[in-house]
Amino acid sequence: MSLPHAILTALLEKPSSGIELTRRFDRSIGYFWSATHQQIYRELGKLEQSGAIRELRRQQPSQGQKKEYEVLPTGRAELAAWVGRIEDPKPMRDALLLRLRAAGVVGTQGLDAEVGRHLTLHRAQLAKYRAIEARDFGPERARPGDRVRHLVLRGGIDLERFWVGWLEDAHRELRAIAEETGTGPEPTAK
Repeated sequence: MSLPHAILTALLEKPSSGIELTRRFDRSIGYFWSATHQQIYRELGKLEQSGAIRELRRQQPSQGQKKEYEVLPTGRAELAAWVGRIEDPKPMRDALLLRLRAAGVVGTQGLDAEVGRHLTLHRAQLAKYRAIEARDFGPERARPGDRVRHLVLRGGIDLERFWVGWLEDAHRELRAIAEETGTGPEPTAK
């Protein structure tokens, strides 16, 4: 559904080879739309076959060189049409939230450590996003494209801030429940 659109977006930003796209997904697009190396290559083949992209012509023979792709007018038109389409938000599926719900029935034993682990991961992601913002989005980056990309990043920052705050609350609540019920972690041996 959206992977071809993510690839078209990335190629319009900069013509790239499959391996370069994979690296770019790992560094940026993958923060909100992930794809494996195989998925990207499979989708590149479909996009090329449909006439949305083509291999860039090279001045020199391309023996042993990576294929680089560019977006054709058909691909640009598809991406522009997709941007304007109406699409409902996807329901959230999060295993940790489901586990917390289950803990309401079977008890919270051991869940505090997992909540703490998630908290650490979200704090690290928030720090990474803030570093990207400081590096890439200073006041000199006021072009419309930069402003829209910054908007996406700010959405990621706000989501991570939400998760950090919510997980801090959950961590405190689980500790309070453990103290009240006497189901806290076993004391460490001295």
